Amino acid sequence: MPLNIIIGAQWGDEGKGRITDLLAAQADIVARYSGGDNAGHTITVQAEIFKLHLIPSGIAHPGVTCVIGNGVVVNPAVLLQEMEQLAARGVSITPERLKLSHKAHLITPAHIALDKAAELLRGADLIGTTQRGIGPAYTDKSSRLGLRAGMFAHPEALGEAMHQHITAKNQLLQLYGADPLDPDEVAACYTGYAQRLAPFLADCSVYLDEALQQGRSVLAEGAQGTLLDLDHGTYPFVTSSWPTAGGALIGLGVGPKQVGRIVGITKAFTSRVGSGPFPSELSGTAAERLRGTGANPWDEYGTTTGRPRRVGWLDTVIIRYAVRINSLTELALTKLDVLSGLGEIPVCVAYELDGRRLEHFPTDLDLLARCQPIYETLPGWSEDITGARQMADLPANACRYIEFISTTCATPVTIASVGPGREQYLLTDVG
Repeated sequence: MPLNIIIGAQWGDEGKGRITDLLAAQADIVARYSGGDNAGHTITVQAEIFKLHLIPSGIAHPGVTCVIGNGVVVNPAVLLQEMEQLAARGVSITPERLKLSHKAHLITPAHIALDKAAELLRGADLIGTTQRGIGPAYTDKSSRLGLRAGMFAHPEALGEAMHQHITAKNQLLQLYGADPLDPDEVAACYTGYAQRLAPFLADCSVYLDEALQQGRSVLAEGAQGTLLDLDHGTYPFVTSSWPTAGGALIGLGVGPKQVGRIVGITKAFTSRVGSGPFPSELSGTAAERLRGTGANPWDEYGTTTGRPRRVGWLDTVIIRYAVRINSLTELALTKLDVLSGLGEIPVCVAYELDGRRLEHFPTDLDLLARCQPIYETLPGWSEDITGARQMADLPANACRYIEFISTTCATPVTIASVGPGREQYLLTDVG
């Protein structure tokens, strides 16, 4: 069986957890390959809401093994908290069901403190990080200064290394004018984490390779989105890893010959959290209509930060870019139900820049900031579609909307979600 990959086709928050949960039902293993607890996935199972930041969404399926790959940066406090919360809800959390790569890097309190201090100093030029220590942890990884999860197998050595790490980072925190951390306290804390998490360590690259050779199905779960990719996103307003198809291979230690489906997840509109250009962004009542009030967990507010997301009409320039960067084999459309009740639905199909029409997403951020969206307006629908389970159940204009996306992006739309519930989706096979 192949390795199937789930990719965010926008700026993250596309509903990847929702689609992962759906596809995990046909998988033996779900593997997370990038990011840290800056990513938040919300899934609903029998009216119970699960908010996950590190553990793959497939954990809600009893027969699925979950893997946290080498490309992930792990805050052990957050991981243990998630494990405890899931166990309290009756979800089995054992070393047989959850495996943590030896090569995954650790997030420390110093990383979090440095993240907050650096963002504070940026003032109005802030990037909009979640301040979870993700960037500093990846910086240490690239600088060959990081601490790996494999050290959980050697608690005393980890304690010594953590003491040295905190002592060195305190010098940086002092330069930022931030309060220092207690090396002894942090070292003791991480020694405790090691004793609890060591049983979950595994050589996940070997584990996944053997599983694939045995014909088992592996689903690679993405975090963030294509436009937050460190190289291919709207730099510098990006994350510190590679949430693209290439990043999945690096982040799991699996070769490209294993890849089957590459599913790009996109909302029926566009959203993003944080700073940076956003050509189709809306404000006022139109934005409030797409965003919701925040009273519902599925409204457009960050799972991790709680910040209101910036929202706008669907931008197919972005989707086509994601198709090219990731070799997407198909698209999954989420939140189609949010558009119900709109008389007309604009869709951005190109940009205008200094009188010129751009079909491709510009890599220069200054150019992107000057781009104006070129819209095609499609007829909306008034019907409630949350009960639709096949294309025949949808209003004609909702079907046309899906078909327009498939045609404009030259990629089949195979799934559309029409509500937050696990059963609220339909297979479209459009394109």
